[in-house]
Amino acid sequence: MRSHEKRANVCPQTQGKYLVSVVSAVVFALASLFGTLLFSADTVAVAAESQAVAQVGNVTYTSVQEAIGHTSMKNATVTLLADVAESVTITPPKGVRNVTFDLSSHVLQADGSAAITVPANMQLIITGLGTVAGGTQPAVDCRGALRVESGTFTSDATLMRFAETDGTSAQGSFSGGTFTAPTLFNLLDDAKNLGYVTVRGGEYWGMIPAGLNTLALLSGSFSDTSNLAPYLADSLGLIPGGTSGDGTGDGMFHVGDLAISSKQTSVELDPASGLQRLSDDDLLTLTGTQLNGIADYRLVADSDQLQALNDQIDRAIQAVGKRKAFEAVSQNITITAVRNGVDDVIDTNSSGGAGPQLRTSDHDGISTQVTVAIKAVAEPEEPEEPGKPGDPEKPEKPEMPRSGSAVQALAIISLLLVIASAICVYATARLRSSRMHN
Repeated sequence: MRSHEKRANVCPQTQGKYLVSVVSAVVFALASLFGTLLFSADTVAVAAESQAVAQVGNVTYTSVQEAIGHTSMKNATVTLLADVAESVTITPPKGVRNVTFDLSSHVLQADGSAAITVPANMQLIITGLGTVAGGTQPAVDCRGALRVESGTFTSDATLMRFAETDGTSAQGSFSGGTFTAPTLFNLLDDAKNLGYVTVRGGEYWGMIPAGLNTLALLSGSFSDTSNLAPYLADSLGLIPGGTSGDGTGDGMFHVGDLAISSKQTSVELDPASGLQRLSDDDLLTLTGTQLNGIADYRLVADSDQLQALNDQIDRAIQAVGKRKAFEAVSQNITITAVRNGVDDVIDTNSSGGAGPQLRTSDHDGISTQVTVAIKAVAEPEEPEEPGKPGDPEKPEKPEMPRSGSAVQALAIISLLLVIASAICVYATARLRSSRMHN
């Protein structure tokens, strides 16, 4: 009986200790779980902070737009560190007008609008071997100045759009890269004109619409020539049939860089057909010398050599007029492609643009040589003196036929015939007489 009461008194205490242990274990578990969650959140925050996609100098940023906003006059290069989906606008801090974007073998994918937008009065240079992918949007919309040195640019619509308005004029310069889209270049919605866009290198897979009058194709390779004719009307060097310089077919049409060609490198002038002094334009027309349609260049003949040729032409003209001899001569003339002067270059700063247009070649100072020869003029011979008037030469008397000799000959012949006849008659009579006596 006592032992039962003792056992009954012990049980409540044991149960209390057990409950305390269970509660402690639950509290510890909850605390551990809460700590784990806090640690995981901190880890995610640190990971997010460490997921840098762009860099300016030694500082990294989690968005390309943020990196552009931290460029400076001393360091205006934004380097892409990872593939990212983001549409960015070139809006650097105040005072910074030129930004360089290094793709660095990564991809910038458009997100909702053009992958890159260049506002008026801003200049963007794109380098590196990465990709700017527009998707359903353009790769670039430009109202300022764009210079592409390398990279791959794609779009399912229009690849690049430019705008010249009343207040601004876009500019584009393409020296390298690969460009692929159904339409390569076109106007922004509010544009009156394209602006000034120059292609001097790269591969272009897609169509270029007709009517972009300020588009200049200096060099490059094109997959579609359906609308290249308006841009190459004054150009030479388009290789048809997709044959490259080494003779291999690559399906592309190649446009040469700045080049001079002459249909005739040697011509001959004939003084007998008339001569006149030659100007630069006359010489270019005479030899068929042309430049491949680059607007910022013109052809100029060496002034001293052209003057020497004109001096020879003057001497030949005088020789013909004075009926004197003139020996054949020839003159070599160098024709050079030179850039237009400052007065000939449009400065878009006056209209609020982003600087002088970039429409020049990488190869200045090229030239060709033609030869102009002038045929010799022979000294004319002295004309023969005509006979003196009133003293004409006496004509020779014609020989008259000798009729007397002919009559004598006929008489002799007739006499001989008579004698012969008499002899014949006599001989015949003798023969008959002999026969009768016998």
